[in-house]
Amino acid sequence: MATDTKPPFDAADPLGIDDLLSDDDRAVRLTVRHWAHERVLPYVAEWYEEGEVPGIRELARELGSLGALGMTLTDYGCAGASAVQYGLVCLELEAADSGIRSLVSVQGSLAMYAIHRYGSPGQKERWLPSMAAGETIGCFGLTEPDHGSDPAGMRTFAKRDGADWVLNGRKMWITNGSVAGVAVVWARTDEGVRGFVVPTDTPGFSAPPIRHKGSLRASVTSELVLDDVRLPADAALPEARGLGAPLSCLSHARYGIVWGAMGAARTCLDTALAYARTREQFGKPLGAFQLTQGKLADMAVELHKGVLLALHLGRRLDAGRLRPEQVSFGKLNNVREALEICRTARTILGANGISFEYPVMRHMANLESVLTYEGTSEMHQLVLGKALTGLDAFRG
Repeated sequence: MATDTKPPFDAADPLGIDDLLSDDDRAVRLTVRHWAHERVLPYVAEWYEEGEVPGIRELARELGSLGALGMTLTDYGCAGASAVQYGLVCLELEAADSGIRSLVSVQGSLAMYAIHRYGSPGQKERWLPSMAAGETIGCFGLTEPDHGSDPAGMRTFAKRDGADWVLNGRKMWITNGSVAGVAVVWARTDEGVRGFVVPTDTPGFSAPPIRHKGSLRASVTSELVLDDVRLPADAALPEARGLGAPLSCLSHARYGIVWGAMGAARTCLDTALAYARTREQFGKPLGAFQLTQGKLADMAVELHKGVLLALHLGRRLDAGRLRPEQVSFGKLNNVREALEICRTARTILGANGISFEYPVMRHMANLESVLTYEGTSEMHQLVLGKALTGLDAFRG
């Protein structure tokens, strides 16, 4: 008689996705999971409710010591990790809170990536080592008050004045802005769109925080104000010309969101499962009712499909084969499904679902921002629509 070698069913990994990960992948994931459990989870509900993250600079340094900042970049103190390992880190951080994952995404995938990809040797030497260590926090200034999905309409302008550049304009919804030591700012010039590395102590630069948010409250969000900010000629990113440069940075950041959204969804599913097993109504646990089991099954299916999609995209990125349209595919699907998982979890928790004693409402509200930033669902639908039809509907 043949021996049954099938492993037991694992509710936390029903498809056996862990079999597709290396020992190093799992070790990276476990390290960051432990860090998040010790340094974020005990405090994040209070941070969220208060709208403040005390000690954010210390958190950045700790993340730097873990190698989580700019972790797919090479040299300059960066870890040179795989895209899959970076994705697993994003998933574990967002399982704690989207705001913490946003800190890491903006630091590494936007600010550091822009300098690493488009900067001069001097810019890289000056900024990347301290950013990789978390000693210097960076931000990325592209979005403007009147130009979100259409960055080509930006009004921030940089003009030459002798050997210098002078920048004027405003940026909006900038993660890390008020705590950043350096900002990568994109502006129109007479030569087209250019990127600039702006030390935040430069006269004329300010970053007032944005208050009264209903989402991403455990995250620093700011406006950037540039009022005759004078920079030397070597502040411009020499290899960044045109909108393609900032858009390539955004694609890099979106990849992390594909993974991160699944972290928020996982936490909400885990919370709903634990609640359904113990909460009794009509004389039996909620999880014993067919409607509840149907919800839980659908949530698990979409969660683990999303993780498989993220892993597939990560493997393509590591092989140098990931296209921007494929990132749009992942961001569109995974954030949309993660939000639905969180909303369904809220229904299982009933009235308790709106309480910050549980993480569900916090994750659900955070994902409303994640759904919008780095490209709205509508924009990613149009990216895919153009790829499928060959017709551009962005301005139609």
